[in-house]
Amino acid sequence: MNHSSDEILQFINCTLLRNHKIIIDDLWVRNGKIINPEKLFFEEKCKASKKINCQGALISPGYIDVQINGGFGTDFSYNIDDTERGLSNVAKKILAHGVTSFCPTLVTSSSEVYKKVLPKIQKKAGGHGGAAVLGVHLEGPFISPDKKGAHNLNEIKDFTQGYKTVIDIYGSLENVAIITLAPELPNAMEVIGLLVKKGITVSLGHSTADIKIGEEGARNGATLITHLFNAMLPFHHRDPGLVGLLTTNNAPRLFYGIIADGIHTHPTALRIAHSAHPDGVVLVTDAISALGLPDGIQHLGQLSIEVKENKAFIAGTTTLCGSITSMDMCVRFFKHASSCSIVEALEAASLHPAQALGISNHKGTLNYGADADFILLGKELDVWSTWIAGECVYSDKSKPLPQIIQV
Repeated sequence: MNHSSDEILQFINCTLLRNHKIIIDDLWVRNGKIINPEKLFFEEKCKASKKINCQGALISPGYIDVQINGGFGTDFSYNIDDTERGLSNVAKKILAHGVTSFCPTLVTSSSEVYKKVLPKIQKKAGGHGGAAVLGVHLEGPFISPDKKGAHNLNEIKDFTQGYKTVIDIYGSLENVAIITLAPELPNAMEVIGLLVKKGITVSLGHSTADIKIGEEGARNGATLITHLFNAMLPFHHRDPGLVGLLTTNNAPRLFYGIIADGIHTHPTALRIAHSAHPDGVVLVTDAISALGLPDGIQHLGQLSIEVKENKAFIAGTTTLCGSITSMDMCVRFFKHASSCSIVEALEAASLHPAQALGISNHKGTLNYGADADFILLGKELDVWSTWIAGECVYSDKSKPLPQIIQV
């Protein structure tokens, strides 16, 4: 479904998620942006070029996945000789799950891997070729060896020489959007401040930090927590650790990634987190190469992963390592498990990740002037179609299809 860039599209017979409410209204798009119809009528004296009947769908901002290790046979940290093809493979296939933008995630790796892979994962606009690449999420190697999860212990590093070590290990940070680090490491606070000044989102995770260190990290500019509850100290009534940042009064409130797959995080934990800080929820898949594949052996970085019965473990162990759950499934599970509203579930996968990345002026909303990246959903929040820059880039042929009406 292609349109010329200057066409005015009016999406009708739909409801919209806008300004934290679901409303009955039309959506207007031109030049890949959402536009204000009042200005169109009264200032430009224009009308729609085409009307698109949405068949009663709910239009939501497209989902944004800020932590995805791969999928569909691709692992961004393992398939390093075929990075571009693997990136394209994942970007294309996550469209079916409502994802319009994402942050390809690299787990703890060697400096050689970072310097080979990072230049190949460039920020890229979305379209028919796949979801937009917002920048890389570097999850490690500056993490706690005691909370390494599935990360390679031999590649974990300290900030031995502060920010210089960061550059020595990664090389250029030009294509980087997020860095997960453990704030208790020596020199971490200095590094956090310098990364934030460079426009990089700092996320706290894979950490043994107590709440005081977490608060100091937040005061130095960290704005996100990586997969809450996983790979951090468990909540304790005398020292709640990083989990306590959800309600702290001693530092800015952080956004927190959470894996709502029913495996990594118990439904009760989801309800507690949402009740404590509903505006901070950022749904992430943390998906690995086995997303979309049958049971068997896959990879996460250099580790062998065994997938069985919808769970991914380090081969030969019971250690969880990433999920095989898609973003649309996470949204549905989160809504069911937390008993939150549809608005809250959708914003946890769209507005909140955009806010965490500092891009909510043009991503994650249906506000006037925002990028026209959105999805059409059924009553069960099933994805009917996915749109990027006002173009339909995926549609489920088994669902009601949008109908073009020539004006």
